Amino acid sequence: MPPIFPFTAIVGQERMKRALILNAVNPRIGGVLIRGERGTAKSTAARALAALLPEVRVVKDCRFGCDPDQPTQWCTECHERATNGSLPAAAKRTSFINLPVSATEDRVVGTLDIERAIQKGERHFEPGVLAAANRGLLYVDEVNLLDDHVVDVLLDSAAMGINVVEREGISFSHPARFILVGTMNPEEGDLRPQLLDRFAFAVEIHGLTNPVDRVAIMERNLRFEADPDSFSAEWQSKEKELTEEIEAARKIVEKVTYSQRDLQSIAALTTSMGVDGHRADLVILRAARAQAAFMGRIAITDEDIVLAAELALPHRIKHGPFQKTEVSVYDLQERMEQIRDDTGATEGKPTPSEDKSAVKKNRA
Repeated sequence: MPPIFPFTAIVGQERMKRALILNAVNPRIGGVLIRGERGTAKSTAARALAALLPEVRVVKDCRFGCDPDQPTQWCTECHERATNGSLPAAAKRTSFINLPVSATEDRVVGTLDIERAIQKGERHFEPGVLAAANRGLLYVDEVNLLDDHVVDVLLDSAAMGINVVEREGISFSHPARFILVGTMNPEEGDLRPQLLDRFAFAVEIHGLTNPVDRVAIMERNLRFEADPDSFSAEWQSKEKELTEEIEAARKIVEKVTYSQRDLQSIAALTTSMGVDGHRADLVILRAARAQAAFMGRIAITDEDIVLAAELALPHRIKHGPFQKTEVSVYDLQERMEQIRDDTGATEGKPTPSEDKSAVKKNRA
């Protein structure tokens, strides 16, 4: 495979990198849409993230990469095999699947061979893109040019974590838990609001304007092109460190706690921003837990909520035609402080250091 530019060597674009990392910690967040002009490292970041993610345990010889430790999420074939005994496990690298713009629904979800079922009474399923992407990263470039129905199918699977195919009374299901990354250039048209809202995060990125950063981008790219192996070796320690942080966060993300006051704050924040529906509230909660886990804590803080809201709200807030779609962290912090003052919800909140020490005791 061609050499991949290191994720930690990407200059700037911190918001985009954080959105990708949080989805890596918890793919159930629901994916990230990266909007920006050409040449802003959108596809580079997606490929680089997949390359540094830790290996995953899979059922050996399973076409869908089922998790041997999660029998409730097994595919139909693994359930049938399990009746004859335990399933052997193996390890594999996190897959990176690139979905072409011309993909059809059958290519995405897979197909059932109805003719074989009728003539021979055998069920045969031909896996699609969702099967290949399970427990990996599914990348969709120019997602705004993809057929709306196919985008809907992708977002359904990303949210539910399962792909069910039914034809003529025959059904087949398999897990479809993946990190969904969509990229697009707004100059080529936008997604319909209904589809836009279903992406958990949306990040607007632009070319860097600081000359020092632009020089760093040129220098790093030239060195990578001249000697990819040597350049990657320079960043190996940072890549390994980030891999270990993501792996550690995955182990504790489901243990991260939140209080009733946190839920009230999230609800008050989205209400004050005029957000329709309730998807944003759930996304902010999941992302705040992932942010806390990534920082090594087992309880969310106001800062986690603010950082999650920065990624979850921009594409869900009504804007005028000439208004920016970005949401200021400063504005979110002020709103959170006002909410806490109004509700008196600051009492009894654990400090980040207390949370971190609790995690260390837990790991010990």
